[in-house]
Amino acid sequence: MTEAAGSVFDVVVVGSGSAGLAAAIAAAEGGADTLMIEKNAALGGTSGWSVGSITTSGSPHQERAGIVDGPDRHFADMELFHGDQLRGRDNETLRRLLVDNLPGTFRWLLDVGLVFYGPMPEPPHTVPRMHNVIPNSRALVHHLSRHARRLGVEIRTSCPMEDLVTESGRVTGVVAGGRRIGARRGVILAAGDFSASDPLKRRYLAPEAARVAPFNPDSTGDWHDPAVALGGRIVNGDVVLGPEIRFVPPARETLVRRLPPWLWLARLVRWSIDHAPPRILRPFVMGFLTTALMPSPALYRDGAILINRSGERFTDETVAPWTDMPEQPGGEAFVLMDGALASRYGSWPNFISTAPGIAYAYLGDYRRNRRDIYHEAGSLGGLARALGMDADVLESTVARCNRERAGGERLQLGKAPFVALGPVRAFVVATDGGLAVDGRLRVLGRGDEPVAGLYAAGSTGQGGLLLEGHGHHLGWGFVSGRIAGRNAAADARG
Repeated sequence: MTEAAGSVFDVVVVGSGSAGLAAAIAAAEGGADTLMIEKNAALGGTSGWSVGSITTSGSPHQERAGIVDGPDRHFADMELFHGDQLRGRDNETLRRLLVDNLPGTFRWLLDVGLVFYGPMPEPPHTVPRMHNVIPNSRALVHHLSRHARRLGVEIRTSCPMEDLVTESGRVTGVVAGGRRIGARRGVILAAGDFSASDPLKRRYLAPEAARVAPFNPDSTGDWHDPAVALGGRIVNGDVVLGPEIRFVPPARETLVRRLPPWLWLARLVRWSIDHAPPRILRPFVMGFLTTALMPSPALYRDGAILINRSGERFTDETVAPWTDMPEQPGGEAFVLMDGALASRYGSWPNFISTAPGIAYAYLGDYRRNRRDIYHEAGSLGGLARALGMDADVLESTVARCNRERAGGERLQLGKAPFVALGPVRAFVVATDGGLAVDGRLRVLGRGDEPVAGLYAAGSTGQGGLLLEGHGHHLGWGFVSGRIAGRNAAADARG
């Protein structure tokens, strides 16, 4: 396979999420003739699906709020998220790289034209440092891809990477779309995680997690086999974000997701967040908050049960209920509560779902904003008919549940009206196992020696870094992408 004319670049970036966009921009700023390829028709990857949170110290937003913060404190706070299960497994070298570079990277995003509000608190962080993009995560992709094009980056969509090309032990290009594309200085793998690859999940994850569907079906880890064939290895391959149970997203995008990423609109939204009365702002925020988030676990502890499409309770909702979800009809279930529990979840402190630092959604918000997943009836039989279930089965299920709870702490379900929210499904949000990399984001091969000409960033190059808490995955994508792009552009082979 030969290289066609116009198919040789200094740097080739694979993937167009936060890491890919940042890498392509940094490489172009370093003087490299740069190509970014994306297997899908649209740019953005998982970053385009995200809330759009970046957690950083030293932001202008913190300074305006009088918050004294810095990378050292951020570094220490990240440890607070790990818990006993993950303690000692973090790549502290990459954690240091992340927190030291986040303040400058965040200001770079502001310079590109992005607008954020914050900082917002998220315990166990000891100070508020989470910042959310406005009006939605589409703004990230819009502004950064425009900036990349202005710098001369060539962008090709519907162009999946199929293999890496090597010569004398050095990566010199990729095979994409059936054609070989040369890379004089380096290839940067920034194509996300492998949460949608059944073979890779079976290889790295616990069996019960490997069966769970991905939140992003395009995260297929196409980079894995070519990189591993060159000696690359996965670090923390068993660590996942999730699995967790989430509401299915609406069939149509909400108003918040449809908002165009215009700068004037973003500034107007930020002003509104700071100044508009809550009664005016709340319906706007709820349009986002009732999309595809996770029902609060407290809902199950208080008495809600999960029923499948046959009307049967199939799990203990308080102990990893997602493990039993894949075997249910359609892989779906409904959250069932009675009138007493529904009334309790109509106001603080009992919320159905939340996005940290944004707001809380109560049952009434779902009734108004998600009529497609809100079901209510005056009797269990009526609810069963609305859901297409056998009324006798559902009534028997609830009666059995109430007998088991007699005298216990969890509420019995006996007061009308009855409410079902759903369907809900179990998702692996992301896999946190990434290729081992060094501080320059070079992929480490056999003997932990860098593979010449090969870099990895974002989830692909996570290298054992633990990114618990909101805003760290996106932050790592931008930080690692910029570092990989700069180093690839300056590769001695160029």
